[in-house]
Amino acid sequence: MINTNHLLKVTSAWTSIVYVVCYVGVAMYPPIRMMTMRYAMHADVNFVSGYFGLGYFISGLIIWNVIALLSVWLFAWLFNTIKQ
Repeated sequence: MINTNHLLKVTSAWTSIVYVVCYVGVAMYPPIRMMTMRYAMHADVNFVSGYFGLGYFISGLIIWNVIALLSVWLFAWLFNTIKQ
């Protein structure tokens, strides 16, 4: 049985840390976005965006935390519900 509340807290902390590191990385070295698309996702996408600011940071942090929490909650619910 998975402790769902603890798992959701850990997920939120992990997602927030990764988001901050990625946001700072892209802010400090913008070409990393294109490199990630090209080498990690095997896609050559040409886009230019300058969406950096406190509002974008906070909204992105909230959105990614909500997505991660819903995904992990579903995983924990399925894990605790499905019999072996």
